Amino acid sequence: MSKATTTDRQSPGPHVADSHDVIRVHGARENNLRDVSIEIPKRRLTVFTGVSGSGKSSLVFDTIAAESQRLINETYSAFLQGFMPNLARPEVDVLDGLTTAIAVDQQRMGSDPRSTVGTATDANAMLRILFSRLGRPHIGPPGAFSFNTASVSASGGFTVDRGADKTRTEKVSFSRTGGMCTHCEGRGTVSDIDLTQLYDDSKSLSEDPFTIPTYTGGGWVVRVIAESGFFDKDKPIREYTKKERHDFLYREPVKVKINGVNLTYEGLIPKLQKTFLSKDPESMQPHIRAFVDRAVTFTRCPDCDGTRLSELARSSKIGKVNIADACAMEIRDLAEWVRGLDEPSVAPLLTKLQHTLDSFVEIGLGYLSLDRASGTLSGGEAQRTKMIRHLGSSLTDVTYVFDEPSIGLHPHDIQRMNNLLLRLRDKGNTVLVVEHKPETIAIADHVVDLGPGAGTAGGTVCFEGTLEGLRGSGTVTGRHLDDRAKIKATVRKPTGALEIRGASANNLQGVDVDVPLGVLTVVTGVAGSGKSSLVRGSIPAEEGVVAIDQTPIRGSRRSNPATYTGLADPIRKAFAKANGVKPALFSANSEGACPTCNGAGVIYTDLAIMQSVATPCEECEGRRFEASVLEYRLGGRDISEVLAMPVTEAEEFFGTGEARTPAAHKVLERLADVGLGYLTLGQPLTTLSGGERQRLKLATHMGEKGGVYVLDEPTTGLHLADVEQLLGLLDRLVDSGKSVIVIEHHQAVMAHADWIIDLGPGAGHDGGRIVFEGTPADLVEARSTLTGEHLAAYVGA
Repeated sequence: MSKATTTDRQSPGPHVADSHDVIRVHGARENNLRDVSIEIPKRRLTVFTGVSGSGKSSLVFDTIAAESQRLINETYSAFLQGFMPNLARPEVDVLDGLTTAIAVDQQRMGSDPRSTVGTATDANAMLRILFSRLGRPHIGPPGAFSFNTASVSASGGFTVDRGADKTRTEKVSFSRTGGMCTHCEGRGTVSDIDLTQLYDDSKSLSEDPFTIPTYTGGGWVVRVIAESGFFDKDKPIREYTKKERHDFLYREPVKVKINGVNLTYEGLIPKLQKTFLSKDPESMQPHIRAFVDRAVTFTRCPDCDGTRLSELARSSKIGKVNIADACAMEIRDLAEWVRGLDEPSVAPLLTKLQHTLDSFVEIGLGYLSLDRASGTLSGGEAQRTKMIRHLGSSLTDVTYVFDEPSIGLHPHDIQRMNNLLLRLRDKGNTVLVVEHKPETIAIADHVVDLGPGAGTAGGTVCFEGTLEGLRGSGTVTGRHLDDRAKIKATVRKPTGALEIRGASANNLQGVDVDVPLGVLTVVTGVAGSGKSSLVRGSIPAEEGVVAIDQTPIRGSRRSNPATYTGLADPIRKAFAKANGVKPALFSANSEGACPTCNGAGVIYTDLAIMQSVATPCEECEGRRFEASVLEYRLGGRDISEVLAMPVTEAEEFFGTGEARTPAAHKVLERLADVGLGYLTLGQPLTTLSGGERQRLKLATHMGEKGGVYVLDEPTTGLHLADVEQLLGLLDRLVDSGKSVIVIEHHQAVMAHADWIIDLGPGAGHDGGRIVFEGTPADLVEARSTLTGEHLAAYVGA
């Protein structure tokens, strides 16, 4: 047998392949980046810092990660690329040394009501296979355990053409066993609609009786109902016969012809179920959500008891556990149950499932259950859930990109997240992290600080180097890196109390607590301890309670701060009044839009598999309005010039002089209060960072009339320097007579509170209890909880 031999020889020098050890970015101009040039070391952990809106995400996600994904897509055939999103090349001169990028962002997971933690992570798919092999009695393949698969059966015949006038009819039958509960169609809840909230039955169809959003008198939806021929348009709804009432509310879809146009008429209830009730409430626009909350009551499905599964699917068990029981367990308990199964025939499946469940526990999500709706996860929980599939991966030399992975984490849990980031790096991967928390910045091998300000005042690299170098750099981040809030010397006295009794939502264990009013109250505790369940699930959403949660604001390129906050309406009316014309002329989405680009400001050219090309509209030169509209002026400015103003300039413009508009000025004051003075009024929402969107939402809700404000982690996406401004805003709210309740992990907010309610001691079934109530000073002195220990360490007590 021959054996390979080696000859010791002196290496002539480093291999040329080893020279590609940096990611080179030159001339990056995406969003607000100003010709950024930087070299990022590979196989290291690099943290990107800077104030919110300074360009961190533009550099990391919109430039580096986006170009990596685009280049990977180009390796596929033209046929496959036709099914993929068309990604444009980022605005950058040179991008060298890229590796495959895996981006793990803060975006909420799918808000489809049938999406759960189990379906989103493939854990459910593996459980279904497990029960189809080991479950007794055996009821069918994996689909028989899926709440997204309905049972169907069909039979019939088809004709086979054999040529030369020869045909043969063959009979076929088909059946499929699914696990979907037929009553709730796999949603776990059923809806009961209050008809009095849909229409005024004393009116006829010709009198605009509907109180449903979008069901306006002249709209096509109402015209189809009124002109369908099934009703007398002038007859009050309460006088309908039994048949007319059935047709009005429940009729199956049927074709009708109105003014020569073929349309479909459908009863009001099934139409509402398709248009409104099939969507997740969290994804709805605010006015639609308000209507659904008012008109619809969701209750647990009585047939499946909320499990979403049919009785047949629940009848098959492994031992004494059916698949519904398994999905309802906390994942850490489910992992132990799976570990106790010993069946060689499914050993590879058990190994994979065990690894997935253990990853949940390792990442701090062991308190979740697989049947938890994915739309109810917080931004931090969603991001960590997406990380599950990457833990234990054998891939190396991959670029992992994270967007504030510490979001939603108690200080106690941040170290665990840091260890996971270091593990990914130590396997030979490049880890890029956008982060504000000092605890995560501290573990960086390399730090890149962007700024110096936000928006047009940012977009440059202010510092690049080590953590110690950042401390002495004099940048905004460097100056604030070691900031530590002090415990308040005096706290406000409550003016009353909001009583919560017997709260048992999710994991709460019959909690009784009095939430003080007229002060700043912070509700804290480890992730999964029951904070949101207590505050958002137990405080009644009555008149006077303004809830500002973490759901992302939605908007297209046509949406901007002016349209989102409602600022656009008073501005349009002011222009219309000053010029004696209609307000609609000053909307780029209505009559005043440039006819060439339809008010978009750019013209898109679709190049099929290649990225679409966007070019500024030559007719309006990107200003979005037709020329005649731009001749109308207010205070010497046309509408396009006003939309190009930063908030601070617009605040002064609409505050005095000819353009004085109190309604617009009030909105602009709120935008400046939350630190968005640098944003331009017409900047597309798609270009805003996560922190900017959060504060834009806060500014919008501040305009609502309410005595109690409930905020869910308002420090999300905020730089250390911005947290101080947020605290000032919360103080102003309380001093104006409001009660502010904040769900928060940030120690600076805890230290600034008048009263703290700490839940725990752990997560899931180990939490759900009040472990401390009192002032921050009392919490630090007692150190009786995890929160107390970390707050004491933070303030240097």
